[in-house]
Amino acid sequence: MTIDELWQKALGELELQISRPNFLTWLKNSRLVDSKEGDAIIALPNHFAKEWVEAKYGKIILGILRTEDSCIRKTTYIVDGAITRKPEPQREPEKIEKQLVFNELKSDPESGLNPKYNIKSFVVGSHNELAYAASMSIVDAVGQKYNPFFIYGGTGLGKTHLIQAIGNEIHLKHKGKYKVKYVSSEKFTNDVIWAIRNKRVDDIKQAYRNIDVLIVDDIQFIGGKEKTEEEFFHTFNALHENNKQIIISSDRPPRAIPILEDRLKSRFEGGMIVDISFPDYETRVAIIKVKLQERQENLEDEIVGVIAQKIQRNIRELEGILNKVVFHKTHHAHLFNSPYVEKLMEDIVQQTAQNLTPAQVIKAVAEFYEISMVEITGRGRKKEIVEPRQVAMFLLREMLNMSYPFIAEKMGKRDHTTAIYAYDKINHALNENPSFSQKMVMIKELVNKS
Repeated sequence: MTIDELWQKALGELELQISRPNFLTWLKNSRLVDSKEGDAIIALPNHFAKEWVEAKYGKIILGILRTEDSCIRKTTYIVDGAITRKPEPQREPEKIEKQLVFNELKSDPESGLNPKYNIKSFVVGSHNELAYAASMSIVDAVGQKYNPFFIYGGTGLGKTHLIQAIGNEIHLKHKGKYKVKYVSSEKFTNDVIWAIRNKRVDDIKQAYRNIDVLIVDDIQFIGGKEKTEEEFFHTFNALHENNKQIIISSDRPPRAIPILEDRLKSRFEGGMIVDISFPDYETRVAIIKVKLQERQENLEDEIVGVIAQKIQRNIRELEGILNKVVFHKTHHAHLFNSPYVEKLMEDIVQQTAQNLTPAQVIKAVAEFYEISMVEITGRGRKKEIVEPRQVAMFLLREMLNMSYPFIAEKMGKRDHTTAIYAYDKINHALNENPSFSQKMVMIKELVNKS
């Protein structure tokens, strides 16, 4: 495998683990310069990108590279302001279309919208039907209904797909009448930083206030960035006062974004707030079939069922799983059947969890509920400790695939039936209580950040 091939494989895997806007902002113009003596040297276009990628994605990138090449032991980041991408080797057109990494990069430079995200490919189920219905109302009456429109939900549940689909549908239905702009919160922040450094704040004001539909993804990331929040506040007011449509996504509702200014929370709560929860089994099956159709691939219903049963809470993760399953179908056709896929899924889940420890899971739960790790793992039976302890047991089982006896021993030397009861109770709550599902999303994000 050449250096370029190794980096392309790493980028393809990395894009499945982080949001598309983050990938485009920080890693689109990156390059693997060399890989020798166990050191992978990665070049980025500027110091800001180098510091951000190294701090935020360094561990993920090292893990991916080590999976692809076991000889790699560390990564070194350098700045190369003259980065130019080497030409991609010639490939057959149909193979290019099936590679997610290339499809994701086809965004319109003016609007920021990716035509891949359209209404036809958005699978509607009980978990997102309200968000979908409100979106269609916005398309029909831009700026007149549900303004601002705030969508929240966990990572990989289809928020980016839906908000971009709204923009693309407005373009299509109204034949370019409205100027639509999609940006990630990182892109908006970078624009503000650039404007301040170059003393061109008026240019940013004009650019963002001359828009009919502003779509901002992952708004939670502007929290705590004073200048960015101030500029967004004024931009929001200017657009809203002129009946311009504002669409925002986040991983949590406005009131749960901890360091966001109250005046912004108030503005967001003045419109319509909807959530996208976890898709049910039938919807997951439908999503898999749509993704297979996009790739012009086919899998037996039994195998589709195995995948849908195993991957329950992250649609973006599901896309990555499909890529791997299709690869195995192509290269191991004589072995490919339901038991083979079940084993493959177990290996994938185990690989995902291999970098986590029980202590990290318990610590994240303790931080979320603002209690100590000792209280969670102790023998105490206070009412306020019961839910955190059961959540910790559930996550140890789901994320680390630990045995019930081990979990029970870890959580205060209890009987294994206590761990089984906790898992069943939390699993039931996730399926029946949308607000609890969103709470679990936030806890899992704390676990992943650890």
